[in-house]
Amino acid sequence: MTASAPAAATPPATDPWDRRRLVPTRRQLAVTVSLAVVGALALNPITLNPFIEVLAEAFFVSMVSLFGFKLAGAWRQTLLPRWVAQVLAVALGAALAPLAVQMLSTGGDFSVFLASRPMVRGYVLVTLSAALIGTLFALGALYRERDAQARAEALRFALERETLQRQAVDARLRLLTAQIEPHFLLNTLANVQQLVESGSPRAAPVFRSLIDYLRAALPQLQHQTATLADEERLVRAYLELMLMRMPDRLAFAIAIEPALRTLRFPPMALLTLVENAIRHGIDPACDGGRIEVGARSGAGGEVHLWVADTGAGLTEGGSTGTGLRNLQDRLEAFFGPGAGVTLSGQAPHGVRADIRIAAAAA
Repeated sequence: MTASAPAAATPPATDPWDRRRLVPTRRQLAVTVSLAVVGALALNPITLNPFIEVLAEAFFVSMVSLFGFKLAGAWRQTLLPRWVAQVLAVALGAALAPLAVQMLSTGGDFSVFLASRPMVRGYVLVTLSAALIGTLFALGALYRERDAQARAEALRFALERETLQRQAVDARLRLLTAQIEPHFLLNTLANVQQLVESGSPRAAPVFRSLIDYLRAALPQLQHQTATLADEERLVRAYLELMLMRMPDRLAFAIAIEPALRTLRFPPMALLTLVENAIRHGIDPACDGGRIEVGARSGAGGEVHLWVADTGAGLTEGGSTGTGLRNLQDRLEAFFGPGAGVTLSGQAPHGVRADIRIAAAAA
């Protein structure tokens, strides 16, 4: 006995109606009622019927045309473009609705209707007026709908473009941070290696401090919501580590304005400048030097951060290095084109690195 093949899954039936288009809006209802009143006022002097009858007929014709317009727009057919079907529905409603009114007034006797010239004339007049005005307003509604769709599409494209740009900036930040991390870690480990190779008794304490520092610092490297307070802790931990390596050659001070500690800040941005000051300023100087790190808000909400050292100073023709180039790129990606870092010499010797962030970016 063989098992029968499983029955193919029946695809769900497609609803032939777009139900979102079936219900008229308040604006459409208000326009329809207004057109009925205006049409009745315009036709009343021409017809022999009381105004209330003319108004009722105009209202009926207008509502039939409106719902024909909505039905044709909601019907998912492929024979005609939707706008053509809607215009034809308005014209058909303008022809059938007055005829239905005339049939009600004659008790359904079509011959009586044809035998009455005033009734035929009134029918033709109402039909032509309703068809002309209804078609014009239908085309206007379709134009407004198409314009609204175009604006919505433009907003959707703008949102998608902004999302893609944000994703590209995030990817760029992650790439630049990944480039900085090994650069920083290798430089720090090289410092520890020098102590070990020289047989310094401070090698073991420094190595333990390095381990403690990395345990605290590494979780912050990929922190997407890092703040300037997080960066201050990293900088302080790094400088204390360097102070253990060269206690007689290094002094430092950190002054971060308390109100700025909640500022979102790219991880290791200040640390890159401090590490650069140690390597190229304090280490080469015979007497070492002092490092000052600070941040304050300026006029108009601009934020100014700096790292200054009294080390060996700038060397003529010296390269800015990978760390500083990446830092410039990270600041621009994080805060926008208005952010950047500049290096300058300071008297009598040393280097000052300034980061300036525009008020809008901060």
